[in-house]
Amino acid sequence: MFEYKEDKTKIAKRIARIFKDGDYVNLGIGLPTLVGNYVPEDVHIVLQSENGFLGLGEAPGEENFNPDIVNAGGVPCTIIEGACFFDSATSFGIIRGGHLDYTVLGVLEADQEGNLANYMIPGKMVPGMGGAMDLLTGAKKVIAATVHFDKKGNSKMVHSCSLPLTAKGEVDIIVTDLGMFEVKEGNFILKEYFAPATPEWIVENTRGNIVIDPECREFKF
Repeated sequence: MFEYKEDKTKIAKRIARIFKDGDYVNLGIGLPTLVGNYVPEDVHIVLQSENGFLGLGEAPGEENFNPDIVNAGGVPCTIIEGACFFDSATSFGIIRGGHLDYTVLGVLEADQEGNLANYMIPGKMVPGMGGAMDLLTGAKKVIAATVHFDKKGNSKMVHSCSLPLTAKGEVDIIVTDLGMFEVKEGNFILKEYFAPATPEWIVENTRGNIVIDPECREFKF
């Protein structure tokens, strides 16, 4: 038994090591933006932002902070050498045209059929979904990034989403602070677990069908 403590850094670090040289990637707002800070130095990817540019860099420090350069969430960011800016039509043409290799999006609920709910809780004020619907259907691979439990202690991975869906059947991979899962044939396939969590503890504490992959391993950070 261990005491669960929320850890967004584990999620960002694991996702950052999925990418390969030359991948084009969109990071959603909130937790997904952390991923850009942990991409290995020897892996060169291009980050796209739906508000109109290619070539996001790491989060800014005091020395390179520019309030006029923000990502799609309105958060100040940096750009790398060779980055380019364009209008929204071009930006969404990139997304809808299937030119992104990955998108990483946040989660309110994700279910074992690959459905994702991440834009509203009925009765609560929310800022809207931005480009999430387009990203979910346009990117070649969808990675859902989330802490494993909500504020009430319930897992965000469920049998069937109860909240309004952003898209249906589009999630390929889910990374939480307990492990990495593939969504396949109506199940969450546990591919990796993050110690001190164990596969058995994850199964017992998740509201969805989990199949432990025969080659499931502990991921070393």
